[in-house]
Amino acid sequence: MAAGQRGLMVPLLLLIGGLAAGVVATTGFIKSPLSQKRLTQDSVELYCEAIGNPIPEIQWWFEGNEPNETYAQLWDGARQDRVKINATYNLHSTSTIYIANLTSDDSGMYECRASNDPDRNHLSKSPKVKWIRSQANVFVIERPDITTRVISESGKLILSCNMTTTYLAISGHEWMHGDKILHTDTDSSPLTSYVIEGKKEEHSGIYECVYKTSPVIKGQVNISVGPQVLAYKKSEHGNEGDTGVLICKSPSFPAVDSWVWYKNGQERIFNGSGRYITKSSGNKTELRILKLSIEEDTGDYHCNATNSYGSGSAIVNLRVRSRLAALWPFLGIVAEVLVLVTIIFIYEKRRKPDEVPDDDDGGSAPLKSNATNHKDKNVRQRNAN
Repeated sequence: MAAGQRGLMVPLLLLIGGLAAGVVATTGFIKSPLSQKRLTQDSVELYCEAIGNPIPEIQWWFEGNEPNETYAQLWDGARQDRVKINATYNLHSTSTIYIANLTSDDSGMYECRASNDPDRNHLSKSPKVKWIRSQANVFVIERPDITTRVISESGKLILSCNMTTTYLAISGHEWMHGDKILHTDTDSSPLTSYVIEGKKEEHSGIYECVYKTSPVIKGQVNISVGPQVLAYKKSEHGNEGDTGVLICKSPSFPAVDSWVWYKNGQERIFNGSGRYITKSSGNKTELRILKLSIEEDTGDYHCNATNSYGSGSAIVNLRVRSRLAALWPFLGIVAEVLVLVTIIFIYEKRRKPDEVPDDDDGGSAPLKSNATNHKDKNVRQRNAN
């Protein structure tokens, strides 16, 4: 039997024994909170689970590292709403405490208490069953300062991170872009760098330098550029009376602050005006034109994007076709077939009659083969005489 299963069986056996005896069963922990190390500005989550009959109540208490500090109960919304406590009471009790934006004052001993005694919260009576307790120590370490730089030279981008305070042991580094690991090493230096081939506009985004320490320390390097706007399709086609959809996007960092559409580069298009509907979110914008018209809607549409580093634009050409446009290729084929059939018919009618074939006069002259046979026969007769 696994250790976790054995730990679960003990409180279960106590619970069964208590039920058989007809008394309040002893409360026991199924899962206890674990001690953790965190950096300032990080968050921490502690988990506690208890069993008993009746189902026990769970409380969270805290004792700081100051010499004269004593345990104080925590509640949901404490510490300027940085503390969140969630609890469920079903077949057994479960509770989670989450503390956001940690400070050095959050270091200390956190205690999960559980009890199912009816008098557990009575102000004057002492509970018959004492609160059981499980503790976890949370160490909040001051976050080191990391200076970051981006240097562009000779068609390359050099990203660097430098940890100015090195009181934590470093066993290596990683460079990441999103979920992708770009580089890893086992160097213990507080300075780490990564080289990218290409222009800033081609590699904008958020990069992370990860220091392999306990706890892990991360620095953020941003490659920021103005919007590099791309049209989803440079040329769009739509049928008269249908809805036309034009799309532009910008994969650059930071995200676009505002999108503006223009018709033929001059007439600004406002959302909801006339037959136009615009929808923009982050790095993508969409223009819908209702009931397309050949005369009014054909032309170039400009999508302009702006962020804190500049602006950019792209052009989408819209062509509106008649509803009968799809029939023109078919009608062209039919016309070609009719012309070809007419030409063949006229040619057949005007063609001159052919000459009489030679085999019509075949009886007027002997065949060459027959004449040869008669000649051979006469020669044989003379020789016989």
